[in-house]
Amino acid sequence: MRLKTSVRLALALAVIMGGMTQAHDTPAPGTAASTDDPYLWLEDIHGTRAMDWVKAQNAVTEKQFASGPEFSQTRDRILEVLDSDARIPYVERRGDYLYNFWQDKAHPRGIWRRTTLAEYRKANPSWEVLLDIDALNQAEGKRWVFKGSDCLKPAYDRCLLSLSPDGGDAIELREFDIPSKSFVKDGFELPVAKTQASWIDENHLYVGTDFGPGSMTTSSYPRIAKVWTRGTPLSAAATVYEGKPGDLAVSASHDRTPGFERDFISVAHDFFHSDTYQLKDGKLIHLDVPTDANADPHREWLLVQLRDAWTVAGVTYPSGALIATKFDDFMAGKRQFTTLFAPDAHTALSSYAWTQHHLILDIMDDVKSRLDVLTPQADGRWVHEAMPDAPTFSTVTVVDTDPDHSDEYWLSVTGFLTPSSLERGVLGEGPARTIKQSPAFFDASRFEVSQHFVTSKDGTQVPYFEIAPKHLKLDGKHRTLLYGYGGFEVSLQPYYSGSVGRAWLDRGGVYVVANIRGGGEYGPRWHQAALQANRLRAYEDFAAVAQDLVKRGVTSPTHLGAEGGSNGGLLMGNMLTLYPQLFGAIACEVPLLDMKRYTHLSAGASWIAEYGDPDDPRQWAFIRHFSPYQNLKPDVSYPAVLFYTTTSDDRVGPVQARKMAAKMEGMGYKNVWFYENTEGGHGAGADNRQAAHMHALAYDFLWNRLK
Repeated sequence: MRLKTSVRLALALAVIMGGMTQAHDTPAPGTAASTDDPYLWLEDIHGTRAMDWVKAQNAVTEKQFASGPEFSQTRDRILEVLDSDARIPYVERRGDYLYNFWQDKAHPRGIWRRTTLAEYRKANPSWEVLLDIDALNQAEGKRWVFKGSDCLKPAYDRCLLSLSPDGGDAIELREFDIPSKSFVKDGFELPVAKTQASWIDENHLYVGTDFGPGSMTTSSYPRIAKVWTRGTPLSAAATVYEGKPGDLAVSASHDRTPGFERDFISVAHDFFHSDTYQLKDGKLIHLDVPTDANADPHREWLLVQLRDAWTVAGVTYPSGALIATKFDDFMAGKRQFTTLFAPDAHTALSSYAWTQHHLILDIMDDVKSRLDVLTPQADGRWVHEAMPDAPTFSTVTVVDTDPDHSDEYWLSVTGFLTPSSLERGVLGEGPARTIKQSPAFFDASRFEVSQHFVTSKDGTQVPYFEIAPKHLKLDGKHRTLLYGYGGFEVSLQPYYSGSVGRAWLDRGGVYVVANIRGGGEYGPRWHQAALQANRLRAYEDFAAVAQDLVKRGVTSPTHLGAEGGSNGGLLMGNMLTLYPQLFGAIACEVPLLDMKRYTHLSAGASWIAEYGDPDDPRQWAFIRHFSPYQNLKPDVSYPAVLFYTTTSDDRVGPVQARKMAAKMEGMGYKNVWFYENTEGGHGAGADNRQAAHMHALAYDFLWNRLK
């Protein structure tokens, strides 16, 4: 129950994936953009004029890149990967069943289903289908996108289902009955909004939603948490906490762990600062930890993961550390902690997961995985034991555990050239065993992975991974795709992608992943090094990787492309405007670009802690240096660029990509392309075919322009 982390993940996991349709379609009073931006009309997201422009742009881009047999082949090969029946059906344990959501050719919008462990072990398990989203859409005349479920333990018979009308973050909430496989008549139900809801018991929910004017924060998330009783109107729900309009979000939750039932309120002030309260006997009791730390009560324990160093009871715990104490002792005022993990120059804590008797740490060592198991002892000590080493250049992640009942754990093992596998184990019963294996979607034997380090402008060593054909001739002629993100403490670790393999590597291309600052590859310090006024460090890092690829003879600017989405789209915008000489083509996807207006668009106000506030003149003084929309200049030799976005993106929104493309075209630039899908939210698409179309469009654009 990682309270603060769960808030941040629910609020968009660092802009990496969906927000609510609450875009501010008119300029904020007093902003410069209200008087000198000729493309404000494109901020009318569904307006006739704006949509006519989108349709015209889409037609041109489709004709250029998506009308020939080469595109169809790329799209179909990617779609084969996404629709493959041989993919791993990843599961989540709920009681005696393993639950899975599955999309394929026969079920484009997907089926929600479950099976038993014994059945899941089989090569072709028998699944019990609980809800067919395509059938639901046909019956209701809708285009619902499944966004997840929250089932009431321990029976797990009643669930809250989230359904998005277009793939965005705004969802309709409905109560579902598992035994009858039907929605509950007169059950809990909420209309489309950016809703947060969780079970208290079978007749009560904690809920935050759009209760009416003023009930959402300026970031468009719930400001008020209430208790809603079954059979009563939402208007009768009792308020348990009311945040400030300038807060990021407020949420409430109930921990149903047997013997440790507790209620909590989490108040996110911005993306990295929160306050947590225990709600006990109608009173709020503050958990006195730093506001930028993650507080995680679990059974008798309280874990605290630190973003900044913390001195307490005469002891200083470093940034990035994970420390533990007894929850009841902490609430009684005691401040003695045990350090469970402390980073060094090469390591950072990626995540952790509880089993019934143990704690598994997922540690990055120069961006490569290792797992440690910690076991608390009766005398207060914690025993450390290393789990078997992961394969070279791989990522091992704990994807599920069953902490209420057992020491079972499930591991995802993946690498750039190693098809993903799913392993299951029980701590104390020997090593985990592979239970599902993804097929190989391309011939990896022809390629090799290497890790390199380059010195950035300020002397910092920055790592990057390179996936290239074996015995690569360093003649500077290889079409190379450089991918990056660099924000919100999100790490880019090794991963297997059949789409990248088929659409890029199989063609003879080189694929590179840059671990630039702003991410979390080396913990909070790596992220904080590129915050706000230091944002340019991330772009200097990415440019340094690009220059190193040329210096080493892997590629040349003519053959070097770059790709990134969301915050990575902002990275691409800055590569375009600050380093145009380094690249031959850029794919800029669901991007932030107008950093003067971003806080007034969609959920942009929620990211002020990352970028700064452009309405504050002192902060605009540094933000303007990394605002691509404002930094476009005439008569510059910009590389070819494709802007990709979606109408239904209610997090970043489509308008920034629209305006950037329109402004470039208005300045006379010809090698500018734009494509906007209507569905899919902040992701690639609402179904696999839409996702395949988007990926193929980007890869073919880049491949063709890097000749």
